[in-house]
Amino acid sequence: MAQQDTDQQHTDGVLPVDDEGFVIDTEDGEAREKAYRERGTSRPITVVGNPVLHKECRDVTEFDDELAKLVDDMFASQHTAEGVGLAANQIGVDLKVFVYDCPDDDGARHTGVICNPVLRELPTEQRRLDDSNEGCLSVPTAYAELARPDYAVVDGRDEKGNAITVRGTGYFARCLQHETDHLYGYLYIDRLSKRERKDALKQMEEGTPRYPVVPND
Repeated sequence: MAQQDTDQQHTDGVLPVDDEGFVIDTEDGEAREKAYRERGTSRPITVVGNPVLHKECRDVTEFDDELAKLVDDMFASQHTAEGVGLAANQIGVDLKVFVYDCPDDDGARHTGVICNPVLRELPTEQRRLDDSNEGCLSVPTAYAELARPDYAVVDGRDEKGNAITVRGTGYFARCLQHETDHLYGYLYIDRLSKRERKDALKQMEEGTPRYPVVPND
């Protein structure tokens, strides 16, 4: 019964924090992700060139049932697209919120929601760069190497409006940075050289998305 109560609290979006104040987003991830997406409706993904992807989104100010429904739809959409993170503008919604269901380099699964994310500036000693491949649901079938810090800390709010701080390492750190970028109008290809960006767009042009997308007019 105690475990059932905890699961219900987690599916309501209230996560515990550790002794340092960071959200513990690794507990019951599979059950929480499933609860979100089963309430939601999958939506098609917007792709590079759609105006909503190329401007800063609006802050979330109402933490209400409408936001909860959006979060559910985002988890459903992310699952359909087989992604590990999804920002609201990737389904055409101009709000600063993203969801994630992403492993770190140690295999731990992180699942959660962040509204109004702000990426912390880290001291030099915490900014070891990782130049792994990066892809994006809004640039389907394209990948490119992109150097990013392998540790990230994001401050924001959960879908209930509670202040939260999320930290990630390795692949999950890349996800946190990638999704925060989205909400400020940046795609990962905007951080590439002109040649690398051109190559990524060519990959996209030659590929076929495995999930529904919104065609640009």
